[in-house]
Amino acid sequence: MLSDIDIVKNSKITPINEIAKKLNVDEKYLIPHGRDKAKIDLKILNDIKENKLGKYILVTAVNPTPLGEGKTTTLLGLTQGIGSLGYSKVSACIRQPSLGPTFNVKGGAAGGGYSQAIPMEDMNLHFTGDMHSISVAHNLIAATLDTRIFHESRQNDEALKKRGIKNRLNIDIDNIYWNRVMDLTDRSLRSINVGYGDEYNKDGIANNIFPRKTSFEITPASEIMAVLAMSMNLKDLKTRLAKMIVALDVDGNPITVNDLGVTGSVTVLLKDTLKPNLIQTLEGQPVFVHCGPFANIAHGNSSIVADQIALRLSDYVITEAGFGADIGAEKFFDIKCRYSGLKPDAVVLVATIRALKLNGGGSTISPGIKLPEEYTSENLEMLEAGLSNLGRHIENLKKFGVNVVVAINKFKDDTPDEIQLLKNYSIEMGALDACETDHFSNGGEGAQELAKAVIDACEKPSNFKKLYDSDISISEKIELVAKSIYRASKVSFSDKAISSIEKFTKLGFSDLPICIAKTPASFSHDPKLLGVPEGFDFPITDIRLSAGAGFIYALAGNINTMPGMITFPNAMKIDIDTETEEIFGLS
Repeated sequence: MLSDIDIVKNSKITPINEIAKKLNVDEKYLIPHGRDKAKIDLKILNDIKENKLGKYILVTAVNPTPLGEGKTTTLLGLTQGIGSLGYSKVSACIRQPSLGPTFNVKGGAAGGGYSQAIPMEDMNLHFTGDMHSISVAHNLIAATLDTRIFHESRQNDEALKKRGIKNRLNIDIDNIYWNRVMDLTDRSLRSINVGYGDEYNKDGIANNIFPRKTSFEITPASEIMAVLAMSMNLKDLKTRLAKMIVALDVDGNPITVNDLGVTGSVTVLLKDTLKPNLIQTLEGQPVFVHCGPFANIAHGNSSIVADQIALRLSDYVITEAGFGADIGAEKFFDIKCRYSGLKPDAVVLVATIRALKLNGGGSTISPGIKLPEEYTSENLEMLEAGLSNLGRHIENLKKFGVNVVVAINKFKDDTPDEIQLLKNYSIEMGALDACETDHFSNGGEGAQELAKAVIDACEKPSNFKKLYDSDISISEKIELVAKSIYRASKVSFSDKAISSIEKFTKLGFSDLPICIAKTPASFSHDPKLLGVPEGFDFPITDIRLSAGAGFIYALAGNINTMPGMITFPNAMKIDIDTETEEIFGLS
């Protein structure tokens, strides 16, 4: 079979204005970026606000292996599958890839095989510049924050007033929350020292500005990314940006972006970034690509505005949530749907036999290393031992009152008996259907069985509900998620977490939804606890606030927001033909 990039090179790409016409998008709302991608002007929402909403379908997954289980590929295959059944108005809404994974180990996020979003090279690289504008906007705030500290430390109040600064912020250098970002993986920047000046006094000694320890995070971890994904329009974006807390003052009061005086500048940098991007599948269905917030410290879903536009223009809209259903789907329901007011009509739960075997006691799976034999040959006993992980996810999803269809993302070594065992178990556990899919090799045709099952699921009654109400306390929300979804018996809060809960409650943020940051490999906080662990103590080490995005995130264990590169990253495989400008090695 051809590589992903070779499949794309051999495919026919439709001009983006023709893709827009499939959804009756007037060209006045289309902002082309070349011939095959465009942004959509948010003014379109006013013209289509009376359109009937299409069916809203979420794609999520079991706890994944480090290789990923093909959520995006399945989403795009399903989109093509519904299209191949004769439905002309079907759209996908997916997250924008980060350059970090693209040049490291996971590769891009445009799907794979014959179920891809194109132009794949553009989407996985600079695309329409959204990632760069987020990075610049974030770092403008960081630079302004440090500049304010610098000038306050060197001038009295009268001198500040002469320069247009009315109030001294009295920033507490030991309580600065706003780090810097870049859209690459670089472990060397996880902890850095800044503020060392290059000015020297008469004795030749450096005049340090305000030395302090800080760090870089990868751009998808920026709160700005989460804010963009939540914002309904430009006014809402500006309001949310203004609320973002960057530090505390010496009295413990929050200092916001608005206090720094750069809300307007940051909004200007992001005004075009708020507009969703439009591309297409290999088979010509519209794909909205917008935002890519981290799936642990943020909600890990694409933007609300992209979903709203797609739903007003399409009969079926398929979107995805990051990581496994215990993280991504729960946050989709309890955070994204809480703010958007949208309700899913069906949920597709992606399962792979290799992921379930791993949860059934299989050997460790490592990227770049040959799969152990149990994953490439039939092992019904190991699969059966791991099926409980799938069952737990089905049980959890049904707690939200949604209809569940299991998508068995088939790999070449999966046997008929293994697939049948997985199908039977899925139905026993309450899934409406379980369908083997071969969209990676056969595109939309390989996902037709899944497409029919999902269409049927969308027509059945559902009773969508969120897990908790906003008015219960921060600790009660955390305990409810930990005990109901993860099956912990107890939640232990560190002294630091307790202090943060008290502080955020006093500041009036206790009604915000909860975003728990934990490992995606397990239902628990421990990546080694595979299968269906229960009865464990779930530790909350810290509680942090994303006031602009509108949620509180609780850290369970060590959460790394700046990944490191592997020994032989994808960056060493990617190249270009300088004569033809053909790119090689992207996946």
